[in-house]
Amino acid sequence: MTQNTPYNPAKDGAQMSFDGRMSYGDYLGLDKILTAQAPLSDAHDELLFIIQHQTSELWMKLAVHELHAARDLLKEGAYRPAFKMLARVSRIFEQLNSAWDVLRTMTPSDYTRFREDLGQSSGFQSYQYRQIEFMLGNRNGAMLKPHAHREDLTALLTQELAQPSLYDVALQALSAIADLPEEVLNRPSAEAYQPHDAVAAAWTKVYQAPETHWELYELAEKLVDLEDYFRRWRFNHVTTVERVIGFKRGTGGTGGVSYLRRMLEVELFPELWHLRTEL
Repeated sequence: MTQNTPYNPAKDGAQMSFDGRMSYGDYLGLDKILTAQAPLSDAHDELLFIIQHQTSELWMKLAVHELHAARDLLKEGAYRPAFKMLARVSRIFEQLNSAWDVLRTMTPSDYTRFREDLGQSSGFQSYQYRQIEFMLGNRNGAMLKPHAHREDLTALLTQELAQPSLYDVALQALSAIADLPEEVLNRPSAEAYQPHDAVAAAWTKVYQAPETHWELYELAEKLVDLEDYFRRWRFNHVTTVERVIGFKRGTGGTGGVSYLRRMLEVELFPELWHLRTEL
């Protein structure tokens, strides 16, 4: 009987010695990442809870990175590269949606074993989530307050409120084919966007003749796709919270499910959804 020789990857050229050389773990900073979990209880599911939220924050960091770049490219009229980045943000939110499936394996009994150890910490205080909302146009200056204890975070979010949102930039592009009013194009950037009939008419024009306005048409669909995934993330958040804590108040003091349900009513790009009824 012939004995199989164990595979030796070094014979195929794989690097096996990393003394003084960059390794996979070095490049990714895995020592920092994999030691960043510090459960405060001996509850088995606390590690799941921590990792789920940490990985979500990493995905949100990438979403912020892509949204910044996409917005800058749209300002320059570089539509095609911006479309790729917007599509990537949608896929990021698909990953964030899948994370809820893992968290939902934690039962109410599991969560109660370490919930008190969270203190007042809550996902409501995620500055990256707030930054994404601000970038997409859901702007509310009152939402700076949870970050007031950190001057750097307050400055970051205030800076975001001082510049046009992604939808504002899209509307500037839309103004190339329609006379949009001043209250749309030059509204205070820190305020939440309000739907306008002139914007609805302009987007309807795009959808009635997509072959004539193809880039704007594709931009609109990329925005709808992004909000679609964002809405799913919010919905999965609501159902996960209700499944785990019912209608208790959140650890950060919000109404929990009742607060999250109100967030489901927020429309980021309202005219793009409403025009479908009129076409």
